[in-house]
Amino acid sequence: MTPRGVGIIGAGPGVSALHAPTLGRLAGRLRIVHVADAGSGRGAAIAAPSGARHSTGVGELLADPAVEVVAVCSPPEFHAGQVLAAIEAGKRAVFCEKPLALTAEDARAVVDACRVSGTALVVGTNHVFDPAWARAKHHLVGNRGRVQTWSATIALPPNGRYHDLVTEVAPASPPPAGRPAPDWSDPRVAAAVVRQLVLGLGIHDLPALRDVAPVFEQVVFAQPLVPIGYLIGLVAGGVAIQLTAVMLPRGADALWRLSIGTGFDDVDVEFPPAFVHAGSATVTVRTSDGTITRYPATPEDGYVEEWRAIADALDHGQPAEYGELLDDALFAIQIADAAAEAVLAAAARKGTS
Repeated sequence: MTPRGVGIIGAGPGVSALHAPTLGRLAGRLRIVHVADAGSGRGAAIAAPSGARHSTGVGELLADPAVEVVAVCSPPEFHAGQVLAAIEAGKRAVFCEKPLALTAEDARAVVDACRVSGTALVVGTNHVFDPAWARAKHHLVGNRGRVQTWSATIALPPNGRYHDLVTEVAPASPPPAGRPAPDWSDPRVAAAVVRQLVLGLGIHDLPALRDVAPVFEQVVFAQPLVPIGYLIGLVAGGVAIQLTAVMLPRGADALWRLSIGTGFDDVDVEFPPAFVHAGSATVTVRTSDGTITRYPATPEDGYVEEWRAIADALDHGQPAEYGELLDDALFAIQIADAAAEAVLAAAARKGTS
């Protein structure tokens, strides 16, 4: 079988360090045939190893008949529009990096367009595709333990994508040349940062959260953490949830952990750093009687599995879960919007106290 041609929109670190190597591991089914950047010139370097074409903008890539699958790996504000453009161009499948869209209106428009056209759609929520999450979810369902608590803890070294997004303000680091530091005392700025980070960083884990707590209820509190991060408490499906993320200059090694508590055990899912291709996450189960069970990492990670889902959709007609993808997007947007509103509300209360 001839490998399906993939055209990638975007040429940032996520493409060069994650998606390009992953597609190399699936070379018998998928291959990069075109890379488009936004004028940086990085697309040529990513395209070169596979002999792919490269261009600037999206027009040439969408017009390229060798491109069957469009991978939207651009900044989040472009995702919805570029997915719609790929559908309009008649492409058979779209892989969209998370988030699918930044607003509920755009998310519905994208999914509706995919339904009408029959375009296969996969959103790159790699933690949900990680075999370790399937193992953890199987344990939770099999033991019929009601999930009572959930926490997602993210501690990462600096990441240019997120620091650029909110104009870095680390106390020991001046803002980039030509960019004013954000005024963290302005509640509108703080709320916007929290919303952006939920949809750009927290989004990795929110579809997994929706697996066990599918109905969003309320955000109880939310605040930004400097230099980059957030602390959010919320309730969904009767589950008490805490989301914590921070990026610290000269911080510790990366930590990305989900901790889920039921009435009789605790389940920890710990993901390896994203750029090392170290296999799946690990799962540790601690029961109330002191028993500890550890499930080690497997060789394949969520990046391989999400791209395999695209190949399966094309090769075997595996149907796209349009309803699930839309519900995941709306769930994340609800939380992001409510967290931003909670930041503003907290500032208003402080101002009147």
